[in-house]
Amino acid sequence: MATSAAIALGDAATASAAACCAPLDAASLSDAEAEATARLFKALADPHRVKIVNLLATSPEPVCVCEFTEPLGLSQPTVSHHLKKLVTAGLLDREQRGVWAYYSLNREALGRLAAVADLQGGTT
Repeated sequence: MATSAAIALGDAATASAAACCAPLDAASLSDAEAEATARLFKALADPHRVKIVNLLATSPEPVCVCEFTEPLGLSQPTVSHHLKKLVTAGLLDREQRGVWAYYSLNREALGRLAAVADLQGGTT
């Protein structure tokens, strides 16, 4: 026969497990959404690419590839490589103007990143 202390301990453990294992109330990403979002984060896994996104976020107009070389301290081919990765991931839009390519942020993609990274709704 179980003692009342053992029963109380068992009840406390059950209550603790229930609190610990409560279902999440936030909507979760589908597998496809998680894959797409992971590609966006992977594209941002380089400091130069993060800086490119920041430079574009502070620019009112699309930016020519040649304008990135000085602030990044990189050669034009290396800048082009990073820009291509960001375009492929869907973070940037590319516009061809004659021989020059101009880049701007894809605001929809940034919105998806912001929604995933939004920790404001969580409880502490």
